[in-house]
Amino acid sequence: MKEEGGGERRELPLVGRARAHGDRTAIRATEGSFTYDDLMSASEAVARALLGERDDLGEDRVAFLVPPDFQYAAVQWGIWRAGGIAVPMAVSHPPRELAYVLEDADPVAVVAHPSLMERLGEARGLPVLSSAALVGGAAGGRFGASPEGSALRVLPDVDSSRRAMMLYTSGTTGRPKGVVTTHANVEAQVRSLVEAWAWTPEDHILLTLPLHHVHGIVNVLTSALWSGAHCTILPNFQEAAVWNEIARDDLTLYMAVPTIYAKLLAAWELAPPERRQAWSEGCRSLRLMVSGSAALPVSMLERWREVSGHTLLERYGMTEIGMALSNPLEGERRPGFVGRPLPGVDVRLVGEDGRPVDDGEPGEIEVRGPTVFSEYWRRPDETEASFHDGWFSTGDMAVLEDGAYRILGRSSVDIIKTGGFKVSALEVEEVLRTHPSVADCAVVAVPDPEWGERVAVALVLAAGVSEPPGGTELRAWMKEQLAPYKVPSLFMTLPELPRNAMGKVTKPAVQELFAEDGAGVDPE
Repeated sequence: MKEEGGGERRELPLVGRARAHGDRTAIRATEGSFTYDDLMSASEAVARALLGERDDLGEDRVAFLVPPDFQYAAVQWGIWRAGGIAVPMAVSHPPRELAYVLEDADPVAVVAHPSLMERLGEARGLPVLSSAALVGGAAGGRFGASPEGSALRVLPDVDSSRRAMMLYTSGTTGRPKGVVTTHANVEAQVRSLVEAWAWTPEDHILLTLPLHHVHGIVNVLTSALWSGAHCTILPNFQEAAVWNEIARDDLTLYMAVPTIYAKLLAAWELAPPERRQAWSEGCRSLRLMVSGSAALPVSMLERWREVSGHTLLERYGMTEIGMALSNPLEGERRPGFVGRPLPGVDVRLVGEDGRPVDDGEPGEIEVRGPTVFSEYWRRPDETEASFHDGWFSTGDMAVLEDGAYRILGRSSVDIIKTGGFKVSALEVEEVLRTHPSVADCAVVAVPDPEWGERVAVALVLAAGVSEPPGGTELRAWMKEQLAPYKVPSLFMTLPELPRNAMGKVTKPAVQELFAEDGAGVDPE
């Protein structure tokens, strides 16, 4: 792209591609329909406001708390175009978790939707900017009044090697870690999916996934905008609203987690015959439906095929690597399998000795390639420990059978996958131990056909406490401390936790207790 004076300036490939799509519809959301030109103008307004008198944010972090809508995309792109690192925060998280992200990411500013500003409290004294004002071009300056003539200043060159985004994910160490990806990482993740799943400008995808998670950000929104496609965004998931969008007969793609497909099936079963028929016919007009972020039960895959005519395409990925494995777009999709490596991704399985295992033998999944993240934010030791000879260790176990991978589960009992989210059992335990009625606890995963795994907790009551707090009461207290998907839904009270000879809690024994006829379980 040429600037005044004949000089050339580099533009991120994602932005350059959007410029070429001009007046095509990019996003339809609650605020209306917006073209790629609208996205370019709005994100430029955001970038100029964030820059103020600066020439470049120089990889400073900008956190943002914006619901899934056009403003979200404009703010994210504006941060990128200003040279900053975008740190999306979850609109479902309570103030305690938002405060942790702000403390850990150490941003220079926070952008928030007007309806969510109160959730941030004092935001550690950081400037808090209105996303509505920024997108409208009304806000400006170095987080104040726009300096005269700033609109004439060109936006900075942003090379693909720069850091682009930081997403927070739970790990075995407890509190979430910031996973940093560069623009090159994001581009590689998107290119891989666009090639594998044959995205085109004629595609139209429905987005109902959260936008603090790689599934919604990369697989859906960024892949659509890279391709010149049309993305319809619903502000939250509601079964009838999703089915009605599908029945409109103009979607080509839908991606979700197994929990969402379970809810859609339940709504379909309860609907009258004529509505069922319209919904099923709408599904048949789509070219692809994808499931991921958690294991898809075979029974659910088969029932969805009966209802929709689609064999869901399962894939495997995680925050640190984007997507790594996928069943084929064309050809057989085997129930219970997640296919083969995606374009540009190398995958291997290794045993406890770190050496590759033979086909048919279980091993830990290791991944390398341009899609793999740059670093854990300000955690060099953990970053180094997660790589072996250039391969990233995922912590997930799998087996390669007849040319396709089958996921076996996590290698750590302290990581729980529920409804597509990864939960650290240690983090939940830390919070529970602060409750006055709890002396100790053990958080474990319990298999569940809808959620993949449910978060369960065995409690040891504090001295002098004779009755455990009710499930409803305890869940309400925990929702003030943790994101909703981290809050246990199954409870049990024990006189003491099972431990081995070294005094360590034996979590498999706790899981067995929950498996014994649901003994002691409070589902609420």
